[in-house]
Amino acid sequence: MINPFSKTFTATELALFEFLSQVKFFESLRHHEMHRFLPAIHQRKYKKDEVVFFRNDPSQALYIVRKGLVKLTIDIKENFETILELRAGEAFGENSLLQDSKRIYTAIVESEEAELMVIPHFSIQEIFEANPKIKAKVMTSLAEFYNQNNQKLFKSYQGSFGFFNLAQMFVTED
Repeated sequence: MINPFSKTFTATELALFEFLSQVKFFESLRHHEMHRFLPAIHQRKYKKDEVVFFRNDPSQALYIVRKGLVKLTIDIKENFETILELRAGEAFGENSLLQDSKRIYTAIVESEEAELMVIPHFSIQEIFEANPKIKAKVMTSLAEFYNQNNQKLFKSYQGSFGFFNLAQMFVTED
């Protein structure tokens, strides 16, 4: 039965919700929960080789690739090594969901052009404060994301026959 009091959404909003539901951090949200993010989303275009952010920058926004290709790199001495390439429907800058964090990689546009959806950290925090259920769902997705990354890291370590010092991952910095 249709609830006559429930919010209806435009075709554009429904298309955006369909897109967002494919993104890891939004996949468990319902339409009315995703709707809370709409005023905070900014569309931004980037050109090839444009840096979205550098490693160690403050984590000020979550990014979602709408079109194009973005590579995540880590600097090793004076070289940049690509650790991941992201396409439409993939998010990066996920540590902006946390308080007072810094970027752990550099994000650079690889395609001729890229369209990114940008959600500022302060907007995310306002949504979280006003909607604890949304925060719980997004943070659960973030925990699952980090758990998957840890599993990949350990598998990589095993496959490299201990080529790098995994214990350094668990050392606390002062």
